[in-house]
Amino acid sequence: MRRSPKDTVDSYRRISRRGLILGGMQLGFVGLLGLRMRYMQVEQADEFRLLAEENRVNIRLIPPARGQIFDRNGAVIAENAPSYRITMVREDAGNVEEVIERLSALVRLDEDELSRAMAEMDRSAPFLPITIADRVSWDDISRVAVNAPALPGITPEVGLSRHYPMGSDFAHVAGYVGPVSERDLARYEDPEPLLRIPRFQIGKVGVEAKYEEALRGKAGAKRVEVNAVGRVMRELGRREGEAGADLQLTVDNGLQNYIQARLGPESASVVVMDLTEGDVLAIASSPSYDPNKFVRGISFDDYAILRDNTHRPLASKTVQDAYPPGSTFKMVTALAALDAGVISPEETVWCPGHLEVGGRKFHCWKRRGHGHMNLETSLRESCDVYYYDLSLKVGIEKITETALRLGLGASHDIPMSAVTEGLTPTKAWKERERGSSWVIGDTVNASIGQGFVLTSPLQLAVMTARLATGRKVTPRLVKSIEGVETQSQVGESLGFNENHLRWIRKAMFAVSNNKRGTAYSQRIAEEAFRMAGKTGTSQVRNITAAERARGVTSNDDLPWERRDHGLFVAFAPYEAPKIAVSVVVEHGGGSGAATPIARDVALQALYGGDPPLSAYPSKDRSRIKAQQERLERERRLPESDGRSRA
Repeated sequence: MRRSPKDTVDSYRRISRRGLILGGMQLGFVGLLGLRMRYMQVEQADEFRLLAEENRVNIRLIPPARGQIFDRNGAVIAENAPSYRITMVREDAGNVEEVIERLSALVRLDEDELSRAMAEMDRSAPFLPITIADRVSWDDISRVAVNAPALPGITPEVGLSRHYPMGSDFAHVAGYVGPVSERDLARYEDPEPLLRIPRFQIGKVGVEAKYEEALRGKAGAKRVEVNAVGRVMRELGRREGEAGADLQLTVDNGLQNYIQARLGPESASVVVMDLTEGDVLAIASSPSYDPNKFVRGISFDDYAILRDNTHRPLASKTVQDAYPPGSTFKMVTALAALDAGVISPEETVWCPGHLEVGGRKFHCWKRRGHGHMNLETSLRESCDVYYYDLSLKVGIEKITETALRLGLGASHDIPMSAVTEGLTPTKAWKERERGSSWVIGDTVNASIGQGFVLTSPLQLAVMTARLATGRKVTPRLVKSIEGVETQSQVGESLGFNENHLRWIRKAMFAVSNNKRGTAYSQRIAEEAFRMAGKTGTSQVRNITAAERARGVTSNDDLPWERRDHGLFVAFAPYEAPKIAVSVVVEHGGGSGAATPIARDVALQALYGGDPPLSAYPSKDRSRIKAQQERLERERRLPESDGRSRA
């Protein structure tokens, strides 16, 4: 059928309209595409140029703020202080030597630190910032900033660094942090990426090491755009990390500081425990060291001084070292005999100055002997023969069992480094470790804390605390974590007969308060605070028969390292015990070196500061007054000074 002309015209009209619409749409699409191409080629040219260089988005870790450490009263032991440093990027610096020379004219550069920085720069990528000077002053930062145009590649920065405001007072307790080493990484099966951040610091010893994970916190992250060689081009976003948990310790800053000052140059240690909670109020080793020197890496010369010191400042003597306890162990032997029912408190033993066992003479410290001794008088005057005789009746196994119940021979769970178990020997132990049988002489030696017996100052404090309370007092060093209180460490009854414990305590009271007691000269005069204690002398050399025949050489006439150790343990007040104290003075020449320290420390703890002179015997008051004034001068430092106050 033929179409009419009109139909043909209408058909062409419709086709033209559709063509125009489609053509317009195509033209619009091409226009939009052109605009998009212009935007991408002109406006986003830099971005796509970076993409052409194989840029990619990386996740970079942000180190968290480390948790702080406080004493029981809120005084800061370890904190994060602002630290100003100067860094250099090698590729931006150009001539590194020339820039370093310009910088040294503005800022004093430590040669050792500069040498380490240059070595690190040689083995690092040229675009990575390397610390040239650390812990510089704000004035130094200002001078560098003002002269920035003349110092290409140099950038002043601010960050956080660990600081120990108490200096050496808590070095053996809090410990210190340092840069992560390969040895540190080797301890982890799958080390956290955070540990691989250059110069990231972790705890090395002490509480810093034992609570590393809690103190470290959680890392944050930032999204950065980097090019093919790893250079950061820009930051795209970030997520802040989670700061580490704050720790509050049980130690008292004022008491700890006093003890460090009181010990002075002695090679000694002191532990003070609270008997209501088991809190360690003070735990001090002397001499000490400044942990701040270890934070960024101690110099070889400074470390050599500490390492070669015969008094071993790096050792935590309170928990790491174990000593023969000497006569402070006699309470263990006495309690074992009472518990076994082989003696009564009034039963006496004759002391002629020695006891012959198996053809060998075991001597008393008093050459002519003490005569008839019972439980109280033997402890009061520290007769050795009485305990030799007890040991033959009770045996080493019962003595060791009692020692273990009193906290000796155990590594107490305290967050310090290298905590020793000490040694409470048995027949099986000697057979296993020494390959020989136990002999009766071993038991006799052990009865007075010599021979194989070894204890730490912390263990002696625990022993004294348990004798004073009859309960399983366990040392607690961390009071709270992020404000959450830790569990008290005063446990159940030890199961000893309370009358037996009273006899032991009464005898210890006589040691300090009876005129014939070995510690009477160092007693506490204030009746409300009188202490009960026990002196101890630990031999570090054998006395030959020939020497004994001609007269035992005085400690004063011996080289320091051959002198006897001095020990003293005590609890106070006698009527209502609050604290236990142990003191060990290495090579002090006998208990006379330890007893006055223990008395002074006990009074300081009980009074919460310097006690009144009336707390001392009248003959000592002028000397004590001068001592208090001297220690006060030595302990007083400007508030802005972060050095040790000891």
